[in-house]
Amino acid sequence: MNLAPEAILLVGGKGTRLRPLTVRTPKPMVPAAGVPFLTHQLARARAAGVEHVVLATSYLAEVFEPYFGDGSALGLHLEYVTEEEPLGTGGAIRNVASRLRSGPDDPVLVFNGDILTGLDIEALVGTHRSSGADVSLHLTRVEDPRAFGLVPTDGTGRVTAFLEKPQTPEEIVTDQINAGAYVFRRSVIDAIPGAGPSPSSARPSPNCWAPAPTSRAWSTPRTGWTSAPPTRSYAAPPIWSWAVLPLPPCRADVATGWCCRPRGWRLARS
Repeated sequence: MNLAPEAILLVGGKGTRLRPLTVRTPKPMVPAAGVPFLTHQLARARAAGVEHVVLATSYLAEVFEPYFGDGSALGLHLEYVTEEEPLGTGGAIRNVASRLRSGPDDPVLVFNGDILTGLDIEALVGTHRSSGADVSLHLTRVEDPRAFGLVPTDGTGRVTAFLEKPQTPEEIVTDQINAGAYVFRRSVIDAIPGAGPSPSSARPSPNCWAPAPTSRAWSTPRTGWTSAPPTRSYAAPPIWSWAVLPLPPCRADVATGWCCRPRGWRLARS
């Protein structure tokens, strides 16, 4: 097998920086190109061979299932798990472990629910397998990293630290940031503490669990990645851009992984 057979999408955030757009709508459900942002992520996952996705919900959790149902319209099997209390990133991942079907050494993809990327998922999983890492992170390089947490690595790609947003030029030790996509060895997910917020409440970290897992980085250039808010231009695979129009729901193009429609909007080379 070359691809992870299942994935976790972390869609529980409140999206406070996007208010008032997120007062009654979870951030992953805010429209982008005429459909909920999450639709694009699910279509990308399906195009990469993923068939089973667990949505880790919290804020306005009741919104997701009525829209996506069992996922069959996208060629997926979707399940939903709701946090009863805020658990942080690590806790949210651990909270859905009982719904996973993979074996202890199998890879499980994890995606933040507010990123859209042209990431080569197959290559990420392949690198994870070949490196023998417990956790692999997708990093991307940005011109100005001051708005992001930094992730320095050593010469072998091993993650050496997670640094908070730099406050001074001296604190900018790398232009690599966490791009919001991970591959976990299933046994590492099971090792995350299961009661209350986990020690990895801020992010998956090399020092979250004992024994500490080996974390490896998979870095990409400054293209093909963006994070919410949806009022900015979203990057599809690096050579594409699109116009955002108020159109009816789209169909998912499984071949490309992007939500598309036969007419009514236009793709253009960027």
